[in-house]
Amino acid sequence: MRHALVIMLGLALGACNILPSGNGSQASAPMPDQVITRNPAGQQCLSKLGETGSRFNALPDKYYGAGCSALNAVQVETLGGDRSNLDIVNLGPVTCPTAEALSGWARFGVDRAARQILGSPLRQIETMGSYSCRNIAGSSRRSAHSRAEAIDIAAFVLEDGRRISVLADWNGSGRAEREFLRTIQRSACKRFGTVLGPEYNSAHRDHFHLEWGEGSFCR
Repeated sequence: MRHALVIMLGLALGACNILPSGNGSQASAPMPDQVITRNPAGQQCLSKLGETGSRFNALPDKYYGAGCSALNAVQVETLGGDRSNLDIVNLGPVTCPTAEALSGWARFGVDRAARQILGSPLRQIETMGSYSCRNIAGSSRRSAHSRAEAIDIAAFVLEDGRRISVLADWNGSGRAEREFLRTIQRSACKRFGTVLGPEYNSAHRDHFHLEWGEGSFCR
């Protein structure tokens, strides 16, 4: 009898070690680096970003090594606008404060300027990406892109189908398009710590570099 009880106990303990494999309908337990934790400031930022009407997913903190990371980051799907959500394409992870600044700029800076200057609401913002583990061009210092705190903006698509690009229209023949791009750049300078455009250097002839942070550098 005692021998039988020992066998049954061994089988029960062995069963406790059986975990879902992740295949089929059952998901495996999350790995430690998949757990999303936020301090109070991070939680507050997520709440404020949600209040803008933007759609996004919170991402787990990531350390990539070599001084590169994406902490308190989100993946933005759409940005809140006055009348409807605004699409944004080719955008990778960005920190929540960066996304919050982007959301305010897109709605109050870009969308409203598009209606006032170009006569059509904004439909979509085209980016050249956000997070990238790289240095500032020509230096040994890490770029804000390596911390998911910068976004490169290339173009804007309006509801009427027009596409306004930094490359084609900053010095293009259309007066309204030139005014629009300069207006929204000035607007970005009120929300981001660093804003670089075509007049900064040739490397920025085709995009606006919007960087979260302290200070005010607008070129």
